[in-house]
Amino acid sequence: MYQKTLKSKINFKGISLHSGLVSNLIIKPAAPNSGINFIRVDYKGKEKIIPAYIDNSLPAKLCTTISNKHVSISTIEHLMSALSGMGIDNATVEIDSQELPILDGSSKEFVIAIQDTGTAIQGVEKKYIKILKKIIVKDKDKFISIEPTNKNQLEIDYEINFHDRVIKKQSKKIDLEKDGFMQVYDSRTFCLQKDLENIFKMGLAKGGSLENAIVVSEDKVLNQDGLRYKDEFVRHKILDCIGDLYLAGCSIIGKVNCYQGGHDMTRKLLEALKKNKNAWSLTTKNLKKFSTVSSYLPNQLVVNL
Repeated sequence: MYQKTLKSKINFKGISLHSGLVSNLIIKPAAPNSGINFIRVDYKGKEKIIPAYIDNSLPAKLCTTISNKHVSISTIEHLMSALSGMGIDNATVEIDSQELPILDGSSKEFVIAIQDTGTAIQGVEKKYIKILKKIIVKDKDKFISIEPTNKNQLEIDYEINFHDRVIKKQSKKIDLEKDGFMQVYDSRTFCLQKDLENIFKMGLAKGGSLENAIVVSEDKVLNQDGLRYKDEFVRHKILDCIGDLYLAGCSIIGKVNCYQGGHDMTRKLLEALKKNKNAWSLTTKNLKKFSTVSSYLPNQLVVNL
């Protein structure tokens, strides 16, 4: 019911997945209603702060990037997912590089550190975006949608189909009100070995290794210890989705359905949600509203890409 922050700061250091640079990261407590804000401490100019909000999100492949037009920060999705899943409303994230450390390729180390440090209840009511009408974003056979739910939290129903011999077709449903986040928090990022050449040509994955990503080659997983779950691939997609949805600025009460989505489709879903203010309201769990809603609400909005 109330906003939360960290009890004390947390430090991380590690290699970044795409840039290959070593990054130092500090997550600090923040005041109520301040949200999640990133600060590029290595930048010499004044414009160091980037609020983690959809308005600052950039189109990006294989990661989530935010920018204030002066500096950018990439691969924020796993930390954002950890903050969302652990109920952290307000935090300041300081980093001395352009990209967050990838750690083990999941949110596991962020979550453990938050659990060890503890959280502080701030005495200010937590705000939620409550979905009132359905929005669908389509791209050929791919889609992501969000709609109202009878639950009091975020639900996600996700399906992937890679048409290969290992990942194949996987689907999973989670409910964050019932510890759904802890079913996905330690699922790692992944790629197909056959795609690595193109990824390298794009200048990405310079820091990638079997220590921070699952690599699938034809009919086997190359990581010596194998998978943490048989469906670790779809679990990681849900983990990414939770982190990307937190760019809404606060937690969401609604149900997400997704087939073959990714970072960019989730970004476009949030953009559509932001533009259509009659599809949601800002509220608390005691139903105190912070915005008015039009008396006329269309059944759903479909966005074709």
